[in-house]
Amino acid sequence: MKVIICGAGQVGYGIAERLASEGNDVTVIDNTPELVSNIRDQLDVRGFIGHGSSPEVLEAAGADEAEMIIAVTLYDEVNIVACQVAHSLFDVPQKVARIRNQQYLAPRFGDLFNRNNMPIDTIISPELEVGEMVLRRISLPGATDAVRFADGEVAMIAIECREDCPVIDTPLGQLSELFPDLSAVVVGIWRTGRLFVPHSTDAMIAGDLAYVVVKRDRIRRTLNIFGHEEPTASRIVIVGGGNIGTYVAQAIEQRQSTARVKIIEKSRERAIAIADQLDRTIVLHGSALDQSVLLEADVDNADLMVALTNDDQVNILTSVMAKRLGCEANLTLLNNTSYYEFTKTLGIDAHLNPRSVTISRILQLVRRGKIRGVHSVQNGAAEVIEAEAMTTSPLVGPRLRELTLPEGVRIGAIYRETEVIIPQGDTRIKANDRVIVFASRDQVKTVEQMFRVTLDFFS
Repeated sequence: MKVIICGAGQVGYGIAERLASEGNDVTVIDNTPELVSNIRDQLDVRGFIGHGSSPEVLEAAGADEAEMIIAVTLYDEVNIVACQVAHSLFDVPQKVARIRNQQYLAPRFGDLFNRNNMPIDTIISPELEVGEMVLRRISLPGATDAVRFADGEVAMIAIECREDCPVIDTPLGQLSELFPDLSAVVVGIWRTGRLFVPHSTDAMIAGDLAYVVVKRDRIRRTLNIFGHEEPTASRIVIVGGGNIGTYVAQAIEQRQSTARVKIIEKSRERAIAIADQLDRTIVLHGSALDQSVLLEADVDNADLMVALTNDDQVNILTSVMAKRLGCEANLTLLNNTSYYEFTKTLGIDAHLNPRSVTISRILQLVRRGKIRGVHSVQNGAAEVIEAEAMTTSPLVGPRLRELTLPEGVRIGAIYRETEVIIPQGDTRIKANDRVIVFASRDQVKTVEQMFRVTLDFFS
């Protein structure tokens, strides 16, 4: 696929890195020479210096042959115009834009983005999506990652296996015998820096991170079986009153009436502005790196500290300080993936990667076949994919035990109309079923083929 990406910042770089690694023809446009030079040097992509909304620059970048344009600059208006120019002058089939200003997305302006007005096919709002990820983590203590599929009826959660985890050293095939009410499948395990798809004879060990596909109404039970019975946080301190922090606070006010939230914001002007937007949330002006400010926010008595500033180092330091002062747990936003391996040793319980949210949305559009959802895990080491099975799919018809699935692929759940089916050996996939599949990086293309019309996949 030939793709043009407007914007070579963190988000644009991450998208370019992933798409280029999969063999796509990627061109990146940015008006900062240093960013273009860096992306050319680091990745197998072409780079052009200029504005992504410029017809001349888009023409030079090959927009007349592009199948997709992804506009993710820092400026909404540039992203919108880039998509408009790509549509009007070059007839680019798929147009994706990053929109940060929520006024553009207000329900009363719902007709703004369509082919007759502003022709944008997919809108990405990373701040809102990261905010929703934060809220899922807060609502599911014990899960270090959580994403929903199948109209919200199925979830994929990542669970840390601690020393006291009741199911470690138990072959996975025996879990359903020991816990008959466990409507879940362990589809992946991250162990000592390596991710693999387990067999029924494999067992989890202490220190593993298990990726589990589970029915929505069995999430709590599954966490309990894995030894996680942490209560939902009710005393929360948020560091950073930007778009994400404010969105999270507003959502908690609406969804958790008993929760008490405090925000620490460094900018006085911003602190005043968000205080006017919030009802029950207490807004404190000051630096979260100042211990006295943390104590003023009662972080020593808090259930959870959520660090959401734009500075990774501030997020790390405030999380560590909060934990040392007595905060029960922390959740830290980190853009730099090189920090991930140090998080546990520093005392960081869980972290978020905002780039992975955006990349997952883009992958959903790039993937061939009837793909309804994609979630990238462990910086692209694997993907959880929700796809619709067509009549001609090789998955449709045979019992699952009769299918020879490739190594690195595991079916986690099947969604049929309104029913969630946890797969067994005798289970058959029917046409129009939505199948949640966990696939290692090197098997993603194979999974795409499973959900296309090809009939000779298993021949």
